[in-house]
Amino acid sequence: MKIYNTLTKKKEEFIPLEEGKVKMYVCGPTVYNYIHIGNARPIIIFDTVRRYFEYKGYDVNFVSNFTDVDDKIIKKAIDEGKTAAEISERYIREFNKDVEGLNVEPATRNPKATEEIDGMVEMIAALIEKGHAYEKNGTVYFRTRSFPDYGKLSKKNIDDLEAGIRIAVNEEKEDPMDFVLWKPKKEGEPFWESPWSEGRPGWHIECSVMSKKYLGEEIDIHAGGEDLIFPHHENEIAQSEACNGKEFARYWMHNGFLNIDNKKMSKSTGNFFTVRDISQSYDLQVLRFFMLSAHYRSPINFNRELMEASKNALDRIQTAAANLEHLIDTAGKIECEMVSGLSTGGSQALSKEEEELLKESAKLQEKFEAAMEDDFNTADAVSAIFELVKLSNTYGTKESSPAFLKELLDRITLLCGVLGIKALKKEELLDEEIEQLIKERQEARKQKDFKRSDEIRNLLLEKGILLEDTREGVRWKRA
Repeated sequence: MKIYNTLTKKKEEFIPLEEGKVKMYVCGPTVYNYIHIGNARPIIIFDTVRRYFEYKGYDVNFVSNFTDVDDKIIKKAIDEGKTAAEISERYIREFNKDVEGLNVEPATRNPKATEEIDGMVEMIAALIEKGHAYEKNGTVYFRTRSFPDYGKLSKKNIDDLEAGIRIAVNEEKEDPMDFVLWKPKKEGEPFWESPWSEGRPGWHIECSVMSKKYLGEEIDIHAGGEDLIFPHHENEIAQSEACNGKEFARYWMHNGFLNIDNKKMSKSTGNFFTVRDISQSYDLQVLRFFMLSAHYRSPINFNRELMEASKNALDRIQTAAANLEHLIDTAGKIECEMVSGLSTGGSQALSKEEEELLKESAKLQEKFEAAMEDDFNTADAVSAIFELVKLSNTYGTKESSPAFLKELLDRITLLCGVLGIKALKKEELLDEEIEQLIKERQEARKQKDFKRSDEIRNLLLEKGILLEDTREGVRWKRA
């Protein structure tokens, strides 16, 4: 398996620290609002990476944090007359609703920054003792030049950075490049006790502490959005390696940016969408499918046309799976109706042609795996699934053996599941009125009363039900 490592800027063979296990940390959200679709991309991507490792038999310890104390959270709390804890807890709940809709597996742990303050104080104290940090008037800074490898992830030169105009002048700092580990409280802010002041930690320290506590001093993979490379992940490396004296993470993975209609997403320009916004128009499986349609390191452009294309593509997969399921179910009913022992019916053995076709489907599974093992190329993996769908649509018929149909369906659902895509929709129950209308329409068609049949179809459409007359019979789906 090859992974592109941001640290070395090349694809490398994945070799875990411990055989059969993967320790993976992904930077989580700051919980002050609903997550937007840019936030959703790393959530979906690295959930898919985790799923593939599990598919290959790895035991994955997957940790993703919640930043639940931050200037934005505090501001929102003041604006709404709430506590910071009330704001963060509300949006953690909303985050969990969104990721459930995106079919994201629960993390092994979701530690909260506010519950890990003691560990942060301990790490800061250790950095001061080792000469990598210092205190000035209650604020603790990391002494950036004490870590010779600073800039190794982002490939930035510390002297060039210091010469930049953007660095704010701060008389307290020994060096303009030093960054905050602990800061004193301001009036009305939540705070915690520390040897230096009543205050709260800087943002960067929390991930170093939580990763160490729940995964160990060395981890296999650290991941997040491309925007986190500098300064967040660069600072994490400096803190962790200066404190622990060990390599922090072997592989660094970062997803590319998401644009809206080829422009940077921004509230001020009105091209800003939360996951909750999208859920009003689309099943969130469509958003997940859309995100996986491009390689994770490439920038991806979002617009309604592309979402419609993703919706139609996903529908093709789900329709193929539903057809296979229907054929299997029909074969089972026919078998039950047969006189016992007089017919092989639905239990007939595979034909020679079916055996060959299943060998082809197995090759497509290998093609899927090859794509995923080449730095998780989900775009090519999806293409392999569509080839499998085409095979099943062409050769899966009512004359096919149930064993053949079932193996095709199992393979489609398995590979889709690795991507977090549900090939089979949950069965939706119709109320009695709609069920009766479908029966009435079928009877009208038998009596060649096509006017009534059309009237019922239109009536059902008004109720959000689409009917499909297939070779396997009448099918319906939500519009």
